[in-house]
Amino acid sequence: MAAGSHGQVRLFWRSFSRNQLALAGGVVVGALVLVALGAPWLSPHDPHRPDVKKILDPPSRAHLLGTDQIGRDVLSRILYGSRVSLAVGFVSVGIATALGVILGAASGYNGGIVDAAIMRLVDLMLVFPRFFLLLAVLAFLQPSIWTIMAVIGLTGWMGVARLVRAEFLSLKEREFVIWSQSIGASAFRIIWRHTLPNAMAPVLVAMTLGIPAAILTESGLSFLGLGVQPPYATWGNILNDGRDSIEIAWWLSVYPGLAILITVLSYNLLGEGIRDALDPRLRQALGRPARDGR
Repeated sequence: MAAGSHGQVRLFWRSFSRNQLALAGGVVVGALVLVALGAPWLSPHDPHRPDVKKILDPPSRAHLLGTDQIGRDVLSRILYGSRVSLAVGFVSVGIATALGVILGAASGYNGGIVDAAIMRLVDLMLVFPRFFLLLAVLAFLQPSIWTIMAVIGLTGWMGVARLVRAEFLSLKEREFVIWSQSIGASAFRIIWRHTLPNAMAPVLVAMTLGIPAAILTESGLSFLGLGVQPPYATWGNILNDGRDSIEIAWWLSVYPGLAILITVLSYNLLGEGIRDALDPRLRQALGRPARDGR
C-alpha cells in the first residue's frame, strides 16, 4: 500500500516536472508565500507611517516603488498586502473546500432525496452572480478581513460540491466500496476512509485554481471600498488609492496591478500543471495505467 502510494507520487512528479510553465508557477507561488511570511523583515519602511514631505514621490533609491498620497512607502504596502491577499485566498478556499466536500460527499454517496435537496441548493446558489451576491451580503455586514474570508468561502463551495458528487457517484459502484458495504462497514468509514481519498485529485486542482479567484474577488471588493478596510494594506485598496492619481502617480496602479497579475497567473499555471499530472489519460501516455486506490 505504501509502495503503491510512493509510486503514484513519483508518477505525479514525473508528469508535473515535464511542464516547465507549471514548475515556474510553483516556484513563483512558493516565493510569494515566503515574501508574505517575511514581510515584516523585508519591508524597508513602516507601511502605515505617513510622511508629508514625500507625498506622491516617484520610484527612487529611498522608495523603490514610490510613495502614495500621504507619503507611505508603496513597496512596503505591497509586501504587507501580500499577507492579507494570500490569507484571504487560503482561508476562504479552505472554508469553501470543507463545505463543498461535506455536501458533495453526502449528495453523491446517499443519492435520492438527499442528493436532490443538495443539488437544488447548488442550483439556487448558482442562479445569483457571485460578485453581486457578495456585494449584497457585505451591504448588511461590517467589512473586515474575517468577514471577507467567511463570505467568499461560503459563496464559493458549489463547484467543489459538484466535483466531489461526481466522483462519489462513480466510486460508490467500485468493488472496494461494495466489498466494504458487504462486511458491514459504516457509511462514515466507507466515505472518509475509502471513497473520499480517491476523490481528492480534482478537489486539489479546484483548491489551487480557487485561490487566485478568491484573491481577485478580494481585490475587486477592496477596490470598491467594500473589502478589507484600512489600516490593513491590500493590493485592492492600494489600487483604489491610486485611482484618483493615475495621471500623475502611475506607480500606485501599475505595481499592485502587476502583483495581482503575477500571483493569479502563477496559481493558474500551477493548478493546470497539477490537473494535467493527475489526468489518467496522461498516465497512460507515460506507459502506466491509473489504478484504483484502496
